[in-house]
Amino acid sequence: MRARLLDAAIEQFAHVGIGATSLRSIAGAAGVTPAMLHYYFGDKARLTQALIDERLLPVLATLRGWLESAGDDPLALVEGFARGVGEVVASHPWLPPLWVREVLSEGGALRDVVFQQSVPSLPQMLAQRFAKAQANGRLQAGLDPRLLVVSLIGLTLFPVASAPVWKRLFAVDDIPADVMLKHTLALLGHGMVRAEAEEAS
Repeated sequence: MRARLLDAAIEQFAHVGIGATSLRSIAGAAGVTPAMLHYYFGDKARLTQALIDERLLPVLATLRGWLESAGDDPLALVEGFARGVGEVVASHPWLPPLWVREVLSEGGALRDVVFQQSVPSLPQMLAQRFAKAQANGRLQAGLDPRLLVVSLIGLTLFPVASAPVWKRLFAVDDIPADVMLKHTLALLGHGMVRAEAEEAS
């Protein structure tokens, strides 16, 4: 029942927003009374913290584990991140809309809390490893390692979060995950190694 209530809360938070979601609406979506929700979580603040501790941070920890085992090759890091995000989103489709609404948007309810609980370490780790690869001549000199992380996030999370817009724009039902992954790897991989290839020729 507790897991079911968390699932209902995440769905509401991702599509309506934490601030606009009432405990009553979560209870209704889960098919229980508000008293049941209060029994398990107390208030919205404790429910939100449970979401962070039990759903959001474990997902990010899984992604970090994949990256730590990807080695120092920049293309392997990019592929590991892109594939990892793809698998995470497939298992947790609430992540992109929740991230855009509650972390990226100004005033998002999760921004400060999440940033105080280890999220910055993931992009910093990636940027440091890209910088090391660049110093060793394995990454195009014109790239900023920090902005490469931003680009990587933009090419993996945002297409999923903005799917309702581009599906309507291009009149398609879906773009398969493997097609999106192939596009991301081709785009980033080409930009990361192009300069070196041209110099070699």
